[in-house]
Amino acid sequence: MDFLPLSKISLHHVILRTLVDRGYAPTREELAAHFGVGMEDIAGALSELQDYHGVVLHPHCQEVWLIHPFSTAPTNFLVRLEDRSWWGNCAWCSLGIAALLGGNGVCIDSSLGAEGTPVSVHVDGGRVREKLLVHFPVPMAHVWDNVIYADSTVLLFETDAQIDAWAKRHRIPRGDSQPIQRVYELGAAWYRHHLEGDWHKWTVSEAIDIFTRLGLGGRIWELPLSAERF
Repeated sequence: MDFLPLSKISLHHVILRTLVDRGYAPTREELAAHFGVGMEDIAGALSELQDYHGVVLHPHCQEVWLIHPFSTAPTNFLVRLEDRSWWGNCAWCSLGIAALLGGNGVCIDSSLGAEGTPVSVHVDGGRVREKLLVHFPVPMAHVWDNVIYADSTVLLFETDAQIDAWAKRHRIPRGDSQPIQRVYELGAAWYRHHLEGDWHKWTVSEAIDIFTRLGLGGRIWELPLSAERF
């Protein structure tokens, strides 16, 4: 039997493809069987992929916790297409999942500010029906300081006043808010290559170009030019 050569890129592709097709991430044992290698080889490749910020592993074991834009653990965002569903890490990720799924007939169930008021977002023909805002409290330059926390704060709101009150109440710095349609376009641009076999992390210059083309500026969207990739 022929196997794909194991690398962090091919590993990323298999994990993400499995998540899209089956709704869950493959285990280490399943990955080892797929690539025809031993568990030590898979462990090394998973660690390399995590160091590349291509995946986040559970701290107690080398199983996939999240692989952007998907989470393997329950979150405040459930993305549904027909009879299938996935968890998104945040509003940005969930809209990115909608784009990866074709941007048509996708529903995202969430709640405003993760505080209990339910909201559903519908994407059809690459357009979001609802007029909502997405709040980004954590500067992009610091997202990977604690990506789980950063993702958990990118939430949906109805108004800027609602965001102001939410930020004050929770003592979370007020960041940048963007219309949900623009964030859908960001998700589509950001994740468009994630299912391809030659996926790579965006360089900082590529990331800045995406932000600039979508009119995303200010301190939240600044990235250090000294960094290699984001």
